[in-house]
Formats: sequence, structure tokens, C-alpha cells
Amino acid sequence: GKCGVCGPGFASPLDAMKGNVLKGPREEIVYVPCIYRNTGRKKPDFLATVDVNPKSPHYCQVIHRLPMPNVGDELHHSGWNTCSSCFGDSSKKRNRLILPSLISSRIYVVDVGTDPRAPRLFKVVNSEDVFWKCNLGYPHTSHCLGSGEIMISTLGDPAGNGKGGFILLDGETFEIKGNWEKGDKIPPMGYDFWYQPRHNVLISTEWGIPKCLGYGFDPNDLKKGRYGRRLNVWDWSTHTYVQAIDVGEDAAPLEIRFLHSPSAAEGFVGCTISSAIHRFYKTEQGHWAAEKVIQVPSKKVEGWLLPDMPGFITDILISLDDRFLYFSNWLHGDIRQYDISNTRQPKLVGQVFVGGSITKGGPVTVCRDEELQRQPDPVFIRGKRVSGGPQMIQLSLDGKRLYVTTSLYSAWDRQFYPDLIKDGSVMLQLAVDTERGGLAFNPSFLVDFGQEPDGPCLAHEIRYPGGDCTSDIWV
Repeated sequence: GKCGVCGPGFASPLDAMKGNVLKGPREEIVYVPCIYRNTGRKKPDFLATVDVNPKSPHYCQVIHRLPMPNVGDELHHSGWNTCSSCFGDSSKKRNRLILPSLISSRIYVVDVGTDPRAPRLFKVVNSEDVFWKCNLGYPHTSHCLGSGEIMISTLGDPAGNGKGGFILLDGETFEIKGNWEKGDKIPPMGYDFWYQPRHNVLISTEWGIPKCLGYGFDPNDLKKGRYGRRLNVWDWSTHTYVQAIDVGEDAAPLEIRFLHSPSAAEGFVGCTISSAIHRFYKTEQGHWAAEKVIQVPSKKVEGWLLPDMPGFITDILISLDDRFLYFSNWLHGDIRQYDISNTRQPKLVGQVFVGGSITKGGPVTVCRDEELQRQPDPVFIRGKRVSGGPQMIQLSLDGKRLYVTTSLYSAWDRQFYPDLIKDGSVMLQLAVDTERGGLAFNPSFLVDFGQEPDGPCLAHEIRYPGGDCTSDIWV
């Protein structure tokens, strides 16, 4: 009962997984940014509130839409004004969702506290403020800090050159306070990040140079230093850049996750173009290092952009008990579940195909495949064929339900999966075997964003009002 006077979130990851009387683990609504950029529809992106309560008459329906005041933002990843890092502060409330715009560089602050089922716009941080106060642009990942401040990573500078910096927002006024990083050394690119104060570390990743990747994937950009290859290590207390870990040319390391235990000195990062999972860890000497622990083999194909098709790992997450690692192969079309009880030797225990570029009957012929005996069948849920491939994933707090959406980034969606532009993306739900491992479709769950009133749209990241395993950091 004492948790009623605590701050937002839960005291520990295992408390979040178990839930309690006041903050149960069963999600009833989720927030999903929906994108119209590059769809040919001159409509603003919006934040969808989706009913995911199976007992509700509105199950699997969008029950509210909050359009942004501008067109062409490309809403991407979101975060909270406060999360479990502020659990000990009873004055804090998780009542604002932070929505950075990857292309316009605006930052929207959404009030989800007054009416969680009908969010409203609270504040707009203009791109000019981001440019002038921080000399940064293309904001991506937002995390709350234990101090109550909000930190947002960026891909580049205002001109679209690569630059790995961080915007710091005041947690009450949402005014820009300036840059988090200090010193003259700055990584050449940025993307995602995670911090672990007990080890005095923040580690960030690199996608690519914004002005190159902004219009689509050009194979000519490979081997020219336009895609990232480093994990960038920062001293948490001094905010200075101290080390780079090379994970390979054109690896494009994207989502990075420490284990949830705040004492853990290791985690995993998904490398998109190289289709590898690297485990990063603290050495006995106090430095940080990485080792490849999973490699998804490319497939020899005909009828595609290149003769070798990578898996294209786009999103990863770790269950709150640090037992399972999940990731999506956006091009091959599968979601995988690994037992990471031994973090150095992940064991594949679950796999399911959710669309993808190699489905039977499509334009791509697989000529050689190290893993599959035949091309997977198309996926139909409630009569709708799934376009695109599995992209953003989110796990229920209890670890039993895995949600997935199919849009990566509008310029790349249009290039690799033109049917997504025509049909809209979907959100699906997979049932998870948390004892032995295993994934299976929930055949009754489909949120069809192809049926939106303003036309089909591209649904991206998934957030629960009470926090989740990709937004909350325990300190």
C-alpha cells in the first residue's frame, strides 16, 4: 500500500513485472504515433490512443486521435516527463508524453494526465529553439532523468550533418536548458541511448547522416562512412565523451538496452545493416567493450535491391526480468525471442514471421537460405494481409504479450514496402510463452491503420500510460 505515496513507475523492474493493487501490469490503452509524411496525404501526424482491453467494446480500435499542428514532422520515438528513475519522489507524476519529430526537429509535449484516453497538446518546442540553443537537429530518443529533467538524443546538426548530441529540457516548464554534453569531443553521429548511473555511464548509438538517409536507403552510401559503426561511451557525471567501441563498418547500431537491473554492467545493441546483436559490457579494467553474440545470415535473392538481403534488425527489447531478448528483422520478416540467461550465449527459443520481403508469391525469390527450407507464407489476421515487416515491438509488463507495428521510417517504408503506403500499417499481438519460450499470433487482435478517417497511415512506436520496458530506467 505504500506505493500510493511514491513517485511514478515502480520501485524495481520485478515490481513492475508483478504489478500491485494500485498499478497493475495489464495494459488497457496504448499510445501510438501515426505518420502521414511520404504517404502523399498532406495531413499532420497524430498520436493515436488504442484500446487493447479485451473486455472493452472498443477492443482493437483507435478511440482518440490527437493531430499535431504541423505537417511533415515524422513523429518517431517518445518518452516521459518522469519515469521509474524518479520513483522515490512523490512530487513527480507521469503525466506528459514527449514526442520528438525526427524531420522537423519540433518537440511536442502531450498532456496524458488530465484524460489518459483523450490526450491533448500541452506545449510545442519549436525547431528554431533546438537549432539555436543546442546547435542540434533531428531529435530521436527521449528519456527522463532521475533529476526530473528530460534528455533527447539527436542524429545531427541543423544542416543535416551527423552529430551525436543531447538536448536537455526542464522537466516542469519543458523549456530547453541547453546541451547535456560537455567538452570538445562529440561523436560523428547519434541515434539511441541508455544510461546506468551506478556505473557512471551513458552509451549512445549511431544510425547515419540525416541528409543522406532522409530520402531513402541508397546502397551507394555504403562504404563511404555515411552509416554508423560505433557505440559511444559517455562519463555520466561529467557529461563527457570518453570512448568509442567499433562494431563494424556500416553496422548502423540502432536500439541499445542495458539489462534492467540497475546494477547490471552489460546489455545488448541491435545493428541494422550488419544484422547482428552485440553484447556490450564493462571490463575488469573499467572500460567498455562489445562482442557479437548473434548473427542473422543474409539471404541470396533475386528481384530485390541487392543480391544479398540482410535481416535488418530494427528494434530490440529485454523483458523486465532480464531473461528474454526480443528483436525484429524488418526485411526478412521475423520476430525472434532469445533466452539470455547466459548473456554471452543467447539461445533462440521463439520465432514467428510477420510479413517481410521474402514471403511466398511476392517479387523476391530466395536463391540460397542458411536458415529456412522454404519462403514463408503471407500472414493474414482477421482477413487482412500484413504489409511491410515487423518493426517496433513492445512487451507487456508481465512479459506475456508482445505488440508489434510494421512501419520503420516513412522514406524507407515507401521504398521497401510500397504496399504500406497504400494499405497502411497494422499493430498485432503475439502471445509469449514465458516458461520455455515461444511466440504465437493472437488471431483476434488487429489494429488496422489502413482504415483511418484521413487515409492509411504509418503506425510506429508503442507506449503504455504506466511506462514500459523500453522507456523506464531504474537507478
